[in-house]
Amino acid sequence: MKYKTRDFGEIDLLPDRVLEFVQPILGYEQYTQYTLLYDEEIGTGIVWLQSLEEPGLCFLLADGSLLPDYHPSITEQQVELLGDGECLCLPIMVVPGNWKDATVNLKSPIIINTDKRKAMQVVLQEDYPIRAPLFGGKEHA
Repeated sequence: MKYKTRDFGEIDLLPDRVLEFVQPILGYEQYTQYTLLYDEEIGTGIVWLQSLEEPGLCFLLADGSLLPDYHPSITEQQVELLGDGECLCLPIMVVPGNWKDATVNLKSPIIINTDKRKAMQVVLQEDYPIRAPLFGGKEHA
């Protein structure tokens, strides 16, 4: 099926590339269908979470290669919602005008069950910052 995107123009996706959010992204509750997109020129560290219902809605996520020491745990209830299978934990990035000032929300990442194609945003019980510098620098509250 064809979808319009904010940063990649029109894309053609097979159904197995569609993610269903079983618990929505905070503030975007009406959108439940997304896909992950990658830019080969930038590399694998940054992932685009593109809404399939609203072309202008897209989030940048940091993958594990950028945060090797980040290993949050999710609750049994969250595991039940996502189903059995391997899960990715991808924090949402905020990128101001300069990439070196980018931060990530380690407190409320996106969790994706890659086998079931289900996803959710969670608020972790652990004490993680909401705006952690991605490339060093001073941490923000």
